[in-house]
Amino acid sequence: MIKKLKILFLCTGNSCRSQMAEGWCRHLKGDIIDAYSAGIETHGLNPNAVKVMAEAGVDISCHRSKHVDELKDVKFDYVVTVCGHANENCPFFPGKAKVVHVGFDDPPKLAKSAKTEEEALGHYRRVRDEIRNFVAKIPDNLINK
Repeated sequence: MIKKLKILFLCTGNSCRSQMAEGWCRHLKGDIIDAYSAGIETHGLNPNAVKVMAEAGVDISCHRSKHVDELKDVKFDYVVTVCGHANENCPFFPGKAKVVHVGFDDPPKLAKSAKTEEEALGHYRRVRDEIRNFVAKIPDNLINK
């Protein structure tokens, strides 16, 4: 039996982008990857992230916002930072964890300037789809980073 890769998706508050990435990874790659997500801080699960992931057939409603310290005993193969703040403030991970930065736009920030709820959700959907495209190529796209 092949050992599953352990991947942590890290962002500032573990509320949106890292949650989407964990959800996609479990949905698309659960047979080869143990996916986790956490934040440098905890901001709670973003309801719009839950909504747009459900539209795509991925249920993240049972996820919760976790601080990276909660996962300090997990030996990760990769830590993927999905925002600039997490990349700049990424804690040290002992062992062989390779840190890879793949930045995605911040849907809650973009949604603040939206004129309608549909326009706001459009930002979430676009980032959701970008994250899906990234996750679909794992692990090949991490090996050469």
